[in-house]
Amino acid sequence: MPDNARYLAEGPRVGIRHFRYEDGAEFTARARESKDLHQPWLFPPSSADAYAAYAGRLIEDRTKAGFLVCERDGGGIAGFININNIVEGGFLCGALGYGAFAHAAGRGLMAEGLGLVVRYAFGKMGLHRLEINAQPGNAASIALARRCGFRLEGFSPDFIYIDGAWRDHERWAITAEMVSSR
Repeated sequence: MPDNARYLAEGPRVGIRHFRYEDGAEFTARARESKDLHQPWLFPPSSADAYAAYAGRLIEDRTKAGFLVCERDGGGIAGFININNIVEGGFLCGALGYGAFAHAAGRGLMAEGLGLVVRYAFGKMGLHRLEINAQPGNAASIALARRCGFRLEGFSPDFIYIDGAWRDHERWAITAEMVSSR
């Protein structure tokens, strides 16, 4: 497939594309290599069966959209960004979840990828608002939200059930107007 047809959007170093079932082997290998980076914040699928179920939800459920952030040099998966709980109608909003893989962490690839997803969501998908809910101790996730122009809107105690407990979260958001005014 030619590079210009490979990605939904691309920047200087990364492109974004949708999840595919055939990405399972690479995705799960990267997830296993990245366990120490992700936990206790994130638990991406690390087995073939878990990946198939996870990717299936992102591929088939209209209220979700999954994007792989891939390095343009070689096409390897650097991370993932999902838009969950997409609401249409008067709300036009979705909740972002994301994770870098260890080999790509700290290189700015996810910031570039998140910028591409935001523009794609506000353009092609027609959304108006994207939200990020991050645990207060997850400095890397909060730094990414801040770096990509999201604003802190609040704090929600006992907000999301993760790893056996209800966890507090900071709520970050960005709107189409915020992006267009830059």
